[in-house]
Parts: sequence; structure tokens; C-alpha cells
Amino acid sequence: MDPTDLCFLSALELAELYRERKLSPVEVTSAILDRIDQLNPALNAFVTVSADLALEQARTAEAAYGGSDPIAPLAGIPMSIKDLVATRGIRTTRGSLLSADWIPDFDAPVAARLYAAGAVMLGKTNTPELGWKGDSGNRVVGPTHNPWQAGQTAGGSSGGAGAAVAAGLGPLSQGSDGAGSVRMPASFCGIFGLKPSFGLIPQYPSSAVPWISHLGPMTRTVRDAALFLNIMAGADPADPLTFDTGIDYLQAMEGDIKGLKVAWTPDLGYAPVEPQVQQISTAAAARFAALGCHVEEAHPGLPDPWEHIAHVIWSTAFAGIHLDDLEQTRDRIDPGLVEVIDQGRQFSGAEVAAAHIRRNAYYHSWREFMQGYDLLLTPTVPVTAFAAGADHPGQINGQPTTYLGWTAFTYPFNLTGQPAATVPCGFAANGLPVGLQIVGRWRDDATVLRAAAAFEALAPWAGTRP
Repeated sequence: MDPTDLCFLSALELAELYRERKLSPVEVTSAILDRIDQLNPALNAFVTVSADLALEQARTAEAAYGGSDPIAPLAGIPMSIKDLVATRGIRTTRGSLLSADWIPDFDAPVAARLYAAGAVMLGKTNTPELGWKGDSGNRVVGPTHNPWQAGQTAGGSSGGAGAAVAAGLGPLSQGSDGAGSVRMPASFCGIFGLKPSFGLIPQYPSSAVPWISHLGPMTRTVRDAALFLNIMAGADPADPLTFDTGIDYLQAMEGDIKGLKVAWTPDLGYAPVEPQVQQISTAAAARFAALGCHVEEAHPGLPDPWEHIAHVIWSTAFAGIHLDDLEQTRDRIDPGLVEVIDQGRQFSGAEVAAAHIRRNAYYHSWREFMQGYDLLLTPTVPVTAFAAGADHPGQINGQPTTYLGWTAFTYPFNLTGQPAATVPCGFAANGLPVGLQIVGRWRDDATVLRAAAAFEALAPWAGTRP
């Protein structure tokens, strides 16, 4: 098989070929590592490449496929982990000069689960400092570039993960999402990304924004994401907010979506959107009628929660991290993040408590609205990828943007904790991908995955490569 074609096989395709002994994990891992060597200097998706570990794990998987014992579900499947997640013996910079040389002596729960499932660890993918913005630029290694167009952002904060998957640098990549950080880069890079229900995947050490951050899969196909989710999901005592479901998401996502009631909103009633993005996502939403769904335009009529809820929670969380050391570390922190921290320091404890009270009311408003619908569709991001390294687009359809206020379609569902995915749905005239967001009811990840898979079958994207 051509090495490039090999690098774009899905995880499930690789597993089948391994079982049939038509490909070997060592062969696949070597090809992907070669591709990383070729592309990463320009792409900057990986901060650290763990080639020796990957080849060792690949050899172990290859031996397992030749034996008689049961095969682990991800045996020999190459994957990467975001550089915010602790990995034993592998540098974990968190995108920060303050931890640029940190080598953890433990694995985060999600890393341990992936290793136990037999996955091959390619390395750590790029992120902005502590995941603070929607671009993956940082002062340790710089920004990640979009595989579809050099000089444009891959998004953030899981931009390295999104670029890696889109460029054929491994079929599976773990991301995290505090305001859209799985969905934004997945949309910008033309891949699938899922922000699962809050608490479905454990986080330890805690995120900078533990009340709204989710870990999630980033893949080229929906079924790969379900496979990946099966391994990562489930309660862990290290994260007291986690829960178990006992669901096999690969099985639960099967079937059609005929008869589902679907709401579509092009702007949530308040969000500026670039006209081409709105046009492409509107056409994509209409295709759910061809899948047998009842589609109507609707939204709950809620105001933008950015200023009085999301920004308060976000900025004060980062201010809290540097409560005792800001003056000693200020010159080593991303200047944009310092500005956010300074904003957060202006809020009182009572104002933070009020933001959480408003958040609870906001959640219940969405819960009541979703009682009338199985799914909600929106554009994922209101723009296509902007300049790599920029903190935000600068403007959307003539309206100025702020550091994360521009992500108006994604952060609402970090506040509510609902599952939300993005599927590629077309390309703008500039050649950059556009995504459609699929939001589900509380903890109904299976329906989101099933709907995404149905759309993928109707309008497949995995064969389109940058």
C-alpha cells in the first residue's frame, strides 16, 4: 500500500487489517512517524514526538496479533495526546514557559486507559498556554498551521490534535474543550470532533477551568470517535465529577435517525456569522430532512451568555491559578492570557457566585428547550480559519471580536454540559473547511454520534485530504 494511503486509514480499518495480518502495527507506526518527520517542521502539530515508545508499543501489539490471547481494542492503533494531559516520562509543556521542561512521573487517567487498550503513543500535540484561546500558538514552540492552508490557524486549544488528524499523522487524537477547543479546531481542519457530556471522561490533574472543560475524541470518522470514546469514558476517583454509563458507543450509534425532531439556528439569535459559513451550514442542516428528520428553525431566545457567565468563570479561573505568583511570573505568561487574568482579578467573589447562579438558570433554560427537540444544529464556528498565532479573528461580518467571545456557538454547551459534535460540511471560497455543530440532550451522546454518522454516510468527508 502507498505510504500516504496507509497514513489515512481509519483506526477501525487498521484493526481489521491487523487481524487479517495484511498490515503490521510496526509498518503503520513507522510510516506515520516518517510522515511526522516530513510534515511537522512546517505544520507544528506535535510539540514532542515519542518515536521510541511508539515503536516499542507497536512491536508489543504486533506480537499480540500473532498470539492466542484476546486482542486489546486499540492494539497497534497510533494516537496522540494533547500537551495539557500528563504523560509519565514524556515532556508535558502545557504550552507554557512555566512548565516547558515538566516531565510528569505519572499518567493522567485518560493516558493510562489508552495505553492499557494497546494504543501506540505518537507524542504530544500543540496547545496554547493552559488552553486559554482558540488558536494553538504559544511561547514554547509557536502556533500550529492549518493543513489546508499554511499561515492560517488550526484552531485551539486542541489545534495540534486537529492538524495531526487532518494531515494523516495518526487516526486518533485526544483533545480537550473548555469553550469549543475540540470543536473549533475540528471544524477549522475538516475533521470530526466530539465534546462529550460533562464528566464522561475523567480529567486529572484538573483543567484550568474544571467546571466547564471536557476531554474528547478528534478523528477522521465518526465510528473511530465512538471507538476512542469507549476507551476514554467512565468514572475515575481522581475526578469526582465523572460518571459511568455502561454504554458501548460503537453499538449505540448504529441505526438511522428517522423521525427525530431537529432544531436549526443559524445564529442563536445573536451571533455574528460570516455569510459563506452561514450559507454552507444552512444547506447542511437542511440535509437532515433527507435523513428522515423533522427540521425547523428555532432557538430558545436566550441572550449571549459570554459577558455575564462564561467570561466571568473563564477569566477568574485563570486569575485564581496565578493568585499568588502573578507578579513573579507575569513576564513569562502569554501577554494575551495576562490580559485575561487581569480582567478576572477585577471580579469579586460575589460576582463569581452570581455567574454560577446565572449559569444554572441558563442550563435549565436549555434543558426545557431541548424537551421539544432531539437535536440542535448550528454552525460550529462563525468564520473559517484566521491567521495562525492570532488570539482571535479580529472581526466577524463587520463586528469586532474578543479572545473567546467570538466562539458564540460552542461555549454555550460547555456551560450546559450537553454533548456536542462537529461534522465537516463543506468548504468556503478560500478553500478552508466549514463545520456543522450537532448538539444533543443531557447525556445523550449516543444520539449525537448516530446523527453524525448518518450525516457522514450522506455526505462523506474522510476521503478528502489537505
